[in-house]
Amino acid sequence: MNGTDDIVAALKAVVEAFRSLKVLYFVGGSVASSLHGATRSTMDVDLVAKIADEHVKPLLEFLGDDYYASQSAMREAVRRKSCFNLIHYPTSFKVDVFVSRDRPFDQDSLSRAMMGEIGLQTKIVVPIASPEDTIVSKLEWYRLGDESSERQWQDVQRVLQLLGDRADRGYLKRAAYSLSVEDLLERLLQTLD
Repeated sequence: MNGTDDIVAALKAVVEAFRSLKVLYFVGGSVASSLHGATRSTMDVDLVAKIADEHVKPLLEFLGDDYYASQSAMREAVRRKSCFNLIHYPTSFKVDVFVSRDRPFDQDSLSRAMMGEIGLQTKIVVPIASPEDTIVSKLEWYRLGDESSERQWQDVQRVLQLLGDRADRGYLKRAAYSLSVEDLLERLLQTLD
């Protein structure tokens, strides 16, 4: 994965802040799929976090002047359970923070996240979305993007190929059903069977 040292540099203070504030989180998106073997370059890292309004001000204070962050955008994202971003000035790397929507899938993803290491020269250990949760989440994004992102589809194909027989197909089917992407999962499974 290209730019892992930039990812680590951008994540370090955010992760330290989340730990200090006892905010539960995990790394998802393309960084997670890359860590599961579907490697590709990216200029951002996605975090899913159980962040609340009372965390916004201390998070901003913790990050200081090394990040661009909009307090109003953060509070709005918390209110709407959507996304806000932080831009790490020294690397220009973007950290997208998706506020957990607390759906059963979101709760399962949080509890199933596995500790993993990111970085080459500098390393950081963080919770990473499981391969199955990465697949289902990317299928949801694929659906929300009008099923037009070849990158998302290739990512899920590659992660599932690499998982092979180790994939928890029962969980995949339950999770896909809960997000109304079971038809996409079925199509995905057919391409690999």
